[in-house]
Amino acid sequence: MKLAIAGASGKMGRMLIETLLKQPDMTLAVALDHESSQALGQDAGAALGINTGVTITSDLASLSQADCLIDFTRPEGTLKHIEACVAHNTKLVIGTTGFDADGKAAIERAAQRIGIVFAPNMSVGVNATLKLLEVAAKILNSGYDVEIFEAHHRHKVDAPSGTALKMGEVIAQAWGESLDDIATWARHGHTGAREDGKIGFSVVRGGDIVGDHTAFFCGTGERIEITHRSSSRATYAEGSMRAARFLGGKDQGLFDMQAVLGLD
Repeated sequence: MKLAIAGASGKMGRMLIETLLKQPDMTLAVALDHESSQALGQDAGAALGINTGVTITSDLASLSQADCLIDFTRPEGTLKHIEACVAHNTKLVIGTTGFDADGKAAIERAAQRIGIVFAPNMSVGVNATLKLLEVAAKILNSGYDVEIFEAHHRHKVDAPSGTALKMGEVIAQAWGESLDDIATWARHGHTGAREDGKIGFSVVRGGDIVGDHTAFFCGTGERIEITHRSSSRATYAEGSMRAARFLGGKDQGLFDMQAVLGLD
């Protein structure tokens, strides 16, 4: 399978390339970066001390050489990549977070033409955690207050994280609710007593935290905590390779990691 990697000079891009080069059934065909990147023209493996023979480019037409693009960049960049993937019939794995409603609608439209895996977190462990949350929420559907905590590095630009939002959505759906209707995004000042049936969110940004997520189910006399902590971006890269393989047999359609892992 011939893969393209977006954001090739970034931390996640380099991790994706390093992981890809270890896959016996995959090859690096294209390495993309933005037009102002100082890495343009360099070998995609230069930062890793590896000669891949693939030069980093900003030319989206190069996607015609790839079966699938893996993209962990920014919404504005990913939306341009989506258009190019549709034009060149290149499948797409999207790990980018922070899309607004229009961006999500664009992904859904593109999935009518090409196969797309779109997930806020590609980690196998995170997606196992989401399944555990679904079960817990169905059991603890009354008498428990739910709070979701997440922490990431100081450079992350969106909050709450896509994974935290997905955790909230899974719990809300298990309760037969929409997260938009029951989420509490911020607390400040005299807020009054906590309302029943709400899901609260809290966020930390600092240092080089890769990603911590905890869902609290707080009852009277007990508290259940379901936590996932990431210590390396390698888990996201490994999961995205599984997602790309999954798309090998999908000409079109929109899928998440629950589908990739057979957890649906």
